[in-house]
Amino acid sequence: MNENLPAQLARTDLERMRRYREMLDFYNGGQWAGRERRSERRLIFNYARAFVEKAASYLISGIGFTVEPYNNTDEAKERARKAETAIRRVYQENNLEQLDLETEIDGAVLGDAGYKVTWDTVEKRVRVTSPDVQGIYAWWAGDDMSRIWRIASRYRLSAEEVETAYGVKPTGKAATVTEVWTDSDFELYLDGGRLEAKPNPYGFIPFIVFPNLREPKKFWGVSDLHQIMESQRELNRAMSQLSRILELSGNPIAVLENVEESEDIAVKPGAVWNIPEDAKAYLLDLLQGGGINLHINYIDLIYRALHDLSESPRSAFGGLERDMSGVALEIELQPLLQKVRRKRIIRTAVYNRRNEMILKLLNKYRGQDFGDNQLRVVWGPVLPQDMERKVGSEQAMVQTGIHSRRTAMDEVGVRDPDTEFKRWLEERKAILKMNKELNAPARRNGARESAVPSRAESDGE
Repeated sequence: MNENLPAQLARTDLERMRRYREMLDFYNGGQWAGRERRSERRLIFNYARAFVEKAASYLISGIGFTVEPYNNTDEAKERARKAETAIRRVYQENNLEQLDLETEIDGAVLGDAGYKVTWDTVEKRVRVTSPDVQGIYAWWAGDDMSRIWRIASRYRLSAEEVETAYGVKPTGKAATVTEVWTDSDFELYLDGGRLEAKPNPYGFIPFIVFPNLREPKKFWGVSDLHQIMESQRELNRAMSQLSRILELSGNPIAVLENVEESEDIAVKPGAVWNIPEDAKAYLLDLLQGGGINLHINYIDLIYRALHDLSESPRSAFGGLERDMSGVALEIELQPLLQKVRRKRIIRTAVYNRRNEMILKLLNKYRGQDFGDNQLRVVWGPVLPQDMERKVGSEQAMVQTGIHSRRTAMDEVGVRDPDTEFKRWLEERKAILKMNKELNAPARRNGARESAVPSRAESDGE
């Protein structure tokens, strides 16, 4: 590999890094341009942050996954069940529900995000992390952006962390670590000097880099903030201006006509002004003539533009001005639903690839053979569901043979259909056994009783 690569990275993708810093500052409230003057009031109503976090919450609500074997044999089904259990354990060990939410927010702000899936040689388990995409560099094959052949990751560590992790003491208080990965090789650099070079122990690049929303023919993504930045700035300006007008109206300006000099003119209760006979004095009313409504109407216009451009209708924040049916609410939230769907298409491939990496590492380091399986992400509903109606619909689907029980469980949001079905079978077996034991002495006594009547008993059989 190129030993000068760490030095080259400092001059690579400068525009992308500048954009990341700009979006991050904007998300954190740096939404005014230029320096603030002492007499200037700059209010910040950070709707941009609210839009990002709201969309992220809708996106990952109720996420689950399943593993289905390509072969319909009992052995293949058992391996698929073990694979699903293993992935679920890795999710719990790495607290991926929280990590996914943080990564979604990070990706929505910066425009890109990523995961790193590695084997922890100390704890002997799979470790899933979300590296800072501001230190990620990617190379892809020609015009096929789905085929990444090299990834570099740069990050800073303190001298103590470097010594603990790599057994080397850097010259300064902190050092820049650079990891360079291809499918076949791995290199580690410390402050530009190569520390280690060896074959890739995994056989694949353990990074998944993905866009928040993809622009056609471009690898790096688009931030959710990009299209609302101007509207957000204008809202801050208009609200600050209105606030200043209201403040001045509460502390009115005294206007004197035909007066050459004035002193001790104060606007306060009981104040007496001495002015010449031909002079006039009055208070400037900035709210007269309904002028304040022009400002309010303009702010409402900006407010609606913000919701339109962010694809997050006001109803997504729980504020409904009228009662709406489920269908009407779905139509009202269509912009948000479409945005979430576009993101979920990207995330489905990401989560499936992450689960695939997890299974490969467990196979390599624990010798667990999970067979050839189909990985599938199960997304929860974005909108609140009428569960009673949904269950009734799925019950009819199962009874008519349109849906299997597993599919019905997926549709109503059961995260682990196989485990849930297994529990149902165990409960049913226990109930039938209890009925059989209770019914036997009852029949001997000439009675026909049971704690929970079976279906056959209910039908009179």
